Amino acid sequence: MNARVNRVLEYEKMKEQLKTHVASSLGRSRVEKLQPHTDLETAQLEQSRTYEGAKVLRLKGQVPLGGIRNIHAHLKRAQIGGTLNAGELMEIADTVYGGRRMKSFVETMVEEEIEVPLLADLIEYITPLTDLERTIKQCIDDHGEVLDSASHTLRGIRQQIRSSEAEIRSKLERMTRSSEQQKKLSDSIVTVRNDRYVVPVKQEYRSSFGGIVHDQSASGATLFIEPQAVVTMNNQLNEARGKERQEIERILKELSAQVQEYTEELLQNIDYLAELDFLFSKAYYAREMKATQPRLNGTGRLHFKDAKHPLLTEDEVVPIDVELGTDFSSLVITGPNTGGKTVTLKTVGLLTLMAQSGLFLPVEEDSEAAVFSSVFADIGDEQSIEQNLSTFSSHMTNIVDILQQVDHESLVLFDEIGAGTDPTEGAALAVSILDYVYNSGAKLVATTHYSELKGYAYNREGVMNASVEFDVETLRPTYRLLTGIPGRSNAFAISRRLGLDESIIEAAESEVNAESRQVENMITSLEGKQRSAEEEMKQAQKTRHEAEQLHHDLDQKMKELEKKKDDILKSAEDKAQKELDKARNEADSIIHDLRELQKQGHSVKEHELIDAKKRMETAAPELSKRQKQIKKQAQKQQSFEPGDEVRVLSFGQQGQILEKSNDKEYRVQLGIMKVNVKAEDMEKVKQESVSQPTRPVSTVSTNTTVKPELDLRGVRYEDAMRKVEKYLDDAVLAGYPQVHIIHGKGTGALRKGVKELLKKHPSVAETRDGGMNEGGIGNTVAQLK
Repeated sequence: MNARVNRVLEYEKMKEQLKTHVASSLGRSRVEKLQPHTDLETAQLEQSRTYEGAKVLRLKGQVPLGGIRNIHAHLKRAQIGGTLNAGELMEIADTVYGGRRMKSFVETMVEEEIEVPLLADLIEYITPLTDLERTIKQCIDDHGEVLDSASHTLRGIRQQIRSSEAEIRSKLERMTRSSEQQKKLSDSIVTVRNDRYVVPVKQEYRSSFGGIVHDQSASGATLFIEPQAVVTMNNQLNEARGKERQEIERILKELSAQVQEYTEELLQNIDYLAELDFLFSKAYYAREMKATQPRLNGTGRLHFKDAKHPLLTEDEVVPIDVELGTDFSSLVITGPNTGGKTVTLKTVGLLTLMAQSGLFLPVEEDSEAAVFSSVFADIGDEQSIEQNLSTFSSHMTNIVDILQQVDHESLVLFDEIGAGTDPTEGAALAVSILDYVYNSGAKLVATTHYSELKGYAYNREGVMNASVEFDVETLRPTYRLLTGIPGRSNAFAISRRLGLDESIIEAAESEVNAESRQVENMITSLEGKQRSAEEEMKQAQKTRHEAEQLHHDLDQKMKELEKKKDDILKSAEDKAQKELDKARNEADSIIHDLRELQKQGHSVKEHELIDAKKRMETAAPELSKRQKQIKKQAQKQQSFEPGDEVRVLSFGQQGQILEKSNDKEYRVQLGIMKVNVKAEDMEKVKQESVSQPTRPVSTVSTNTTVKPELDLRGVRYEDAMRKVEKYLDDAVLAGYPQVHIIHGKGTGALRKGVKELLKKHPSVAETRDGGMNEGGIGNTVAQLK
């Protein structure tokens, strides 16, 4: 892109707006060097970087880029062995800190799983250099002054300086407070001249003080004298200050040497910080314009929706829709002066250059921009230049240059092509130039006054007419671009509106041939139809939006109702389950009490206990029809495997799945019985982990699955006895004819205790030791009543 095109399309003015968003002179320098990219891949990469920057601003609000300085000159001087001053060293430390903070900021976003791969790649090349930053800041304060703590020597020298200054001031102040000396002084103060402490003495008392005169007032009435009494002290003070300067110089030289060691890393840091500053300046600029990311292509296709010129204010700009490169490659815009043709041309050109520079555009979402190898423009403000031969020559020179370079990867913009010469010749020349550009394969947007070009698009495939709308009622342009409709002159309508005599207008109209009138009438009809179509489209879009909103609202209400219904059903089911659990607990308590009575000698038969338990099971509250359907549906969705513990609903008993009989039934072990049960007649029983009891259990739980054996190995004697009692009760209720109590051989204490308990237990008919295949004497088999 040449400088003239950038200037004509106001690309440089746009860059001035972009500069207002940089955080440092590093970013400003990058903006100044910004040029449109001519290859698609690079332009897409820059657009992606801007996208990530805009994403960070959307999520975080701002970016910590403060404190970064352009330290190129400082580093170059340090690199050749120069000594940097305190301010320059502090700028280096601030820049190191800014880079470290920026690196940490991006790394935090990556940890938060915010996808910013391009930013993450950039900060990888930033070296923190924390030690260098710390060293400099330990020696220099924020105001660029070397601190006392920079070295022990400097601290001692400064303490001596402060002590000497205090002593000198004290001595001179005593002199100024003396009543004898006060009359000889112009003012009772101690001041400094030439880095030495002095007092203001009246001219006539000069000889009374002796010492050295360092200065005098403008009138000569006051002399600033260093009294003899403090000359030696001032000499010592100046000597100490000399030592201070030497020590500071040594410290700065040492710090500069440390900077020299890291010049390569520092130069790399500021290069990447410049890139980051530039990247986020583009993102801030996009946010200010409320811009969006365009899709880029390399085929010359562009479609700007509701495009706005970025240099116009919100009150001035009128959004336009521009399309090119799909159904047609040339667009010829006609219309009156000040109608907005030139602004349209500049908008297309500037937005194209911005898109190729990696900038977001002030357009609606889903807009598209093309990447061209060259953008050419011949644009002149006809309102500010006189139409004469020199003007025509100037434009034609530029056009000749364009035609020599144009190719199929170019975008060409012509403003008022052929103007400035005889209308007939100018129109003919304009047609030939447009044909030449079209045949080269370039994309073209041209504006013109010539009515001859209104019919140009109708005779050329791939060329489209357009115009800027003019409101005859208000005599003002609307600045809207009407694609597919050529512009009208509106001369007669405007004249009639302004009150020109009707007979004059009619006479003028009679001079216009029938063909021209037919064209004007056709254009008028097209404009009316387009306005009508646009209104109908707006109404249709509004209706569709309302319908979509209504559908969304109804869908939300249906979901809310379904959720509310399910919540009510679940609440009712939970309430019923609680009542059921309560009833079961009460039943368990009753049975436990009956067991206790039985142990104490009261006559309570075992089958009566079982019958009572079954009656209480069947006393559970019935589920509603809807709840049963939900439960049945849930049961159908369950999958069962051999070994699963299940509850058979029709029996109210728990058992274990042995195998799958067929697609619908499973073989289940229920106590001593093996039965076939349908899947919908079963529900899984949640397995509970067996914990070691720490105190006697007072109730019997019927929710735990009962197995045909009880393993007591490793259990303490007292806990084992309680487990055996509870297990026997559960085994009886489960209907087992016999059970195995595995106690191991051990010392025999547990075995003896188990056998004695079984012998006394009312539910045990007889006991025996396990057989050869049953564990021998480590297992006691109990036959149940």
